Amino acid sequence: MATTPGRLYHFIGIIPTSAEAPVFSYVFQSYEDSPASFLELPGNFGYSELKFYVQKHRAPPKNFAWMTGPGVYYGNMDYSGQSRDVTAESRLLQYPLDDGEKFVPPISMVVTEFHVLLLFPDRLKAMCVLNEQLIFEEVFSPRFGKLLGLCKDTVKGTIWAYTDQSVFKFKVVREARDVWQMYLDKGDFESAKQYSKDNPANMDKVLTKQAEYFFNDKSYEKSAMFYALTERSFEEVALKFIQVEQRDALKTFLIKKLNALKNHEKTQMTMIITWLIELYLNQLGSYRDQGDSTGFTMLQEEFQKFLAQSRVMECLHDNKATAYDLIASHGDVEDLVFFAFLMQDYERVMSHHIQHEDYRAALTVLTKQTKTDLYYKFSPILMQHIPKETVDAWISQGRKLEPKRLIPALVHYDDNRDTEKITEAIRYLEFCVKTLDIKDQAIHNYLLSLYAKYKPHQLMLYLDFQGHNPTMVNFDLKYALRLCSEHDLKEACVHIYTTMELYEEAVDLALKVDVEVAKANANRPEEDDELRKKLWLRIARHVVEEEKDVSKAMKFLHECDLLKIEDILPFFPDFVTIDHFKDAICTSLEEYNQHIESLKEEMNEATDSAKAIRADIQEMRNKYGLVTAQQKCASCAFPLLTRSFYLFPCQHMFHSDCLIAEVLPHLSSSKKSKVDELQRKLASGQYNQQSESSHKLLSQSHGGTDTLTKQDQRDQIKMELDDIIAAECVYCGEIMIRSIDKPFVEPDEYLAVMDSWK
Repeated sequence: MATTPGRLYHFIGIIPTSAEAPVFSYVFQSYEDSPASFLELPGNFGYSELKFYVQKHRAPPKNFAWMTGPGVYYGNMDYSGQSRDVTAESRLLQYPLDDGEKFVPPISMVVTEFHVLLLFPDRLKAMCVLNEQLIFEEVFSPRFGKLLGLCKDTVKGTIWAYTDQSVFKFKVVREARDVWQMYLDKGDFESAKQYSKDNPANMDKVLTKQAEYFFNDKSYEKSAMFYALTERSFEEVALKFIQVEQRDALKTFLIKKLNALKNHEKTQMTMIITWLIELYLNQLGSYRDQGDSTGFTMLQEEFQKFLAQSRVMECLHDNKATAYDLIASHGDVEDLVFFAFLMQDYERVMSHHIQHEDYRAALTVLTKQTKTDLYYKFSPILMQHIPKETVDAWISQGRKLEPKRLIPALVHYDDNRDTEKITEAIRYLEFCVKTLDIKDQAIHNYLLSLYAKYKPHQLMLYLDFQGHNPTMVNFDLKYALRLCSEHDLKEACVHIYTTMELYEEAVDLALKVDVEVAKANANRPEEDDELRKKLWLRIARHVVEEEKDVSKAMKFLHECDLLKIEDILPFFPDFVTIDHFKDAICTSLEEYNQHIESLKEEMNEATDSAKAIRADIQEMRNKYGLVTAQQKCASCAFPLLTRSFYLFPCQHMFHSDCLIAEVLPHLSSSKKSKVDELQRKLASGQYNQQSESSHKLLSQSHGGTDTLTKQDQRDQIKMELDDIIAAECVYCGEIMIRSIDKPFVEPDEYLAVMDSWK
């Protein structure tokens, strides 16, 4: 841009980065053939000034001002390149003059963001470019000299005025403090908000003025949005929209207010949310009455999105009853169900579907939620109408459900004789028993009762699956027996009798069903041969007396090794021919002969064994050991021949007292007492008290006489003592083996031993 006293020229061009001096020749070349565009203003005072406002150092200018004859030509810079003019929103600002003041041309000029400073011969004037009002005037005394010029430091922003004698410094402070008001007066709300964002009070005034502007312009939606951002009374603004019957605007205002509330303002949130629900429901009702399906669908989606907001759900969670009553009062069933889903109130949703006989929808809701209590509550009614789907849902839950609590749903229709329901009930119970391995007796009892009543052919498979161990079956045996008896299921009763170990009753009943079943049950008591024989005799008697089949009875002799021909002969008629059991009698006699021969062999073997034992005893009496003078006691290591001693076949040798000392710790308290007693008798020489067995033994050794000498009595006591302490070697016998896990230090001696090591 270039100026003359009366013209403003524009030169537009591009200077390449690699351009060499003079660089501006690239700009002026395009104007060699055609003159540059210019703006000419009438009247001038022989000079002019062109000044720019730069917002940041080295940044392109934002505004320009041309001081010329008619006034200050001011505008914004336009770098868009959409026209051959680089200025925009330009206008001519008249020089500020007081009333009656004579015009004097200004000497110089400075441009700031919102003001133009004009230097006159005797004063400095500042004019606002927004409202063209004079806002500052500084008169200079002549004693400072003649004013010569005005300039601005583009880096620091200070302004300097100078005379031939002095320099004056001006600092701009908070230039934009009242700019918001000027923009507000002009109706430029966005600019006003930009310059009042640091002052909440001013921002509120701007927003209020903007809201009132749109309200008066009947742009109620926009007005509501801005009213919600102000501090105006909630009730006042709401009434304004109610009075003009603008529900959409009121709804927008309430939503904006709701979003601005803090989380702790529960009461206000609840009030606004409830009001919004009422507005939505009223509008939905209007659309429904008008038959506007498109508008109804769009508004319903908007309403459901509003209800699904996390803040709304959190607030309504504690006020569900109010919301339910409000929605129900408008008869909006669809949104009532949607809201119940949001609140996870599946019980209400299912009750609604069941009330409208939409059982499959109710089951769908049931399977999507995770509360098992609802299964127990609604399963009875669902089993009445959709048993297969209901059982499928139960099976899909697996172990999450307690089968015992579903029994009421199963027995609810038991007497209706509905084949499908009974089949589905059995299917679920079989799943519990076979897949889930449920042991609950109630489940097994009910499954058994259904088998007995409706599917007796599957009952035996179930009983076989349960087995014959009474401690392992999961049903009540007595209940099962009574149930099977009522339905005349004899084979099942036989199985249960056997499980209860009532084998006689089982065989008696089995004989009424099938002899083969009776024979299988007769072999059950494997460890009780007497009972097994008794059961087989009952079967044989039945075959002979009831079936009159002698040959069949004779086959039992081969099937049961406990039966003999003489056992079943009493059951035959008096005049039966011997031909039927001649072979059996011969076989029996042969077996007896073989048995007699085996007994003879056993007797011979026993005689030979007795002779061998007597020979061994005699040999033991004559057995001796050689002890030298150098042999020592295995316990005390002193010479063995110094006092009485014991010599064992293992060649361990002990003094008598050393052996007693070694053996005593391993004896029971009663044997210890016995050893002490025998030692006292030997020491005192009193031998009167004798045990009956020892007395008889010594009497026999003395030819049967009852008179015993003191030596005999002493020998008797020593024999008793030897039996206790010298029965086996203390180092090689069972005593040593039993002492492996015995601690080296007894528990009651532990502390004393530990102290001895300190």
